[in-house]
Amino acid sequence: MNPASARVLPFEAPKASLEEAIAQAQENLLHLQKPDGHWEGELLVDATLCADYVLYMHWCGKVDSELEAKCVAHIRRRQLADGGWNIFIGGPSEINASVKAYFAMKLAGDSPSAPWMSEARANILRLGGIPQLNTFAKLYLALLGQFPWKDLPTIPPEIFLFPKWFVFNLYEMSSWSRTIIAPLAILNHFKPVRNLPADKHLHELYPAGLENTDLSLKKDPRFWAWKNFFLRCDRYLKIYDRLPVHPLRHRALKAVERWMIRRMGEGSEGLSAIFPAMLNAMMALRVLGYRDDHPLVMKADRDFSGLFVEDPEDFRIQPCLSPVWDTAITTIALAESGLQEHPALDRAATWLEKKEIRFEADWAVHVPGVEASGWAFEHENKFYPDTDDTMMVLMALRHVKARDTYTRSVQFDRALKWLLAFQDRDGGWAAFDKGVTASWLEHVPFADHNAIIDPTCSDLTGRVLELLGLVGTDRESLIVRRAVAMIRRTQEADGSWYGRWGVNYIYGTWQVLRGLAAIGENMDQEWIRRGRDWLESCQNEDGGWGETCESYNFPALKGRGPSTASQTAWALMGLCACGSPNRESITDGIDYLVRTQEADGSWTEEHTTGTGFPCVFYLKYDMYRLHFPLLALATFRRLAAPE
Repeated sequence: MNPASARVLPFEAPKASLEEAIAQAQENLLHLQKPDGHWEGELLVDATLCADYVLYMHWCGKVDSELEAKCVAHIRRRQLADGGWNIFIGGPSEINASVKAYFAMKLAGDSPSAPWMSEARANILRLGGIPQLNTFAKLYLALLGQFPWKDLPTIPPEIFLFPKWFVFNLYEMSSWSRTIIAPLAILNHFKPVRNLPADKHLHELYPAGLENTDLSLKKDPRFWAWKNFFLRCDRYLKIYDRLPVHPLRHRALKAVERWMIRRMGEGSEGLSAIFPAMLNAMMALRVLGYRDDHPLVMKADRDFSGLFVEDPEDFRIQPCLSPVWDTAITTIALAESGLQEHPALDRAATWLEKKEIRFEADWAVHVPGVEASGWAFEHENKFYPDTDDTMMVLMALRHVKARDTYTRSVQFDRALKWLLAFQDRDGGWAAFDKGVTASWLEHVPFADHNAIIDPTCSDLTGRVLELLGLVGTDRESLIVRRAVAMIRRTQEADGSWYGRWGVNYIYGTWQVLRGLAAIGENMDQEWIRRGRDWLESCQNEDGGWGETCESYNFPALKGRGPSTASQTAWALMGLCACGSPNRESITDGIDYLVRTQEADGSWTEEHTTGTGFPCVFYLKYDMYRLHFPLLALATFRRLAAPE
């Protein structure tokens, strides 16, 4: 749709259809609530998690043949027509996913001459083979003797001894990087290798053969580049590793072990409660000599198995669990659609209140002096509450009629103060930390997972503004003015905003526009209208919106992709934030949602719309297709209601 020709139509809402769609969506969500009051959808990801687990079983020498068969069946089902594997639904073959999948199938006994293996190998070689893998994938191969340890970037345990005032220390990295790297530092020191039979090796995935391939880390052509500085540091670290005496190494390893073990104990569903950190920690414990019957090893194994989805048709592994996030958004959607006093929301609020984290954890390094509060994504993850879950929970609690006004207000005020303390110098909010923005760290050799820092985001900042608007914060307050200034600085030339935690510019633009409207910003300003016009410009002919994950790699694809229920809902809420319900883009979008709703009140969504690490890891939130469309329909109904 061309925004210049966007029409404002006489509004004739299909009232019965709209009300019916809302009622059906409400009923579907209420039916999915757990007995204790929470909601929890599945997080669907690519085949690499099952592949990694197969590699892990072979590395530790304890292969559960039944579980391996389930994992390999999952991997085979996701092979693409060109022989490779992708990292998001509908995406192209990706080298790391493809090598891991191939290796897992080969370890499980698939013959290299099998048609699907030949197709996979040809695809991998077209993509450049093993030399093109990222550091973490190469490290997994090194554990199984398929990549030389000497050619991997060093992850020195001594990082855990650096004082917090030092320019490069552990807490200058993102929370997820810290927890992923801690066990890898232990593995990097011991360099354990499980020797495989010759028929399981991966020589065929080196285009020029392993012996003819230069696997050393490549320099930047510019002499003074940060990458070259860190490569020189890596070279010195490798020399240090070869010395017979390492004065600080024993102390550093003990420091890493203590740091890791503390974060794996009670109150945490595994290290950081995320798949890569949990799997790496399981390996690190075994390298450190912990026996299989040690309580911590047994807990780590138990926590990890909690990620398994025992679907008889398709066994899967989740990257983490999402109960707090799903419960908060579902509560908001049901409340805004008219069920503020429903008993189900009272149960949800009670469950959410109990999940508050009153523990001073890693975040306190950069945010000292504030009373501990906040919510995490998972059931139990006391070291890593995050701002996004916290702001979403606070909005959910704000929508539910309080049973105990005093208690809830005390908790609410405490958590709000905690959240606002995370406002960074640029006026925005990041996900887990404050001030973890040193961009030069992105050039550290082991940081090629594209997420070593935790910068502020327009999408999170927009959501904070929405929360502040809900609680009546003065639009002229310094905290709001700084946030709005950050949002203005980060607007793209075409009017859109980048979305860090959802795909992608549709997500970012919706969050910003909704936040600006909630805080009382004049939505008729030219810069805001450009955001609205951008959303209208990428509406599909069917009335919906969609955006491919490829827009992170190629911004020219922003706002382009098959229509999805969640992205259509986001775009509609962004447009509704700008005013009139009578715009053609809005009425067509509402028609799309009503028309595509299933008989049970749900929507079908085939594509990936959630972001983990841009360009590296994506998630399909199964609840997004259920609660966001309801929230969009409710937002439209409220806007269209007569004064």
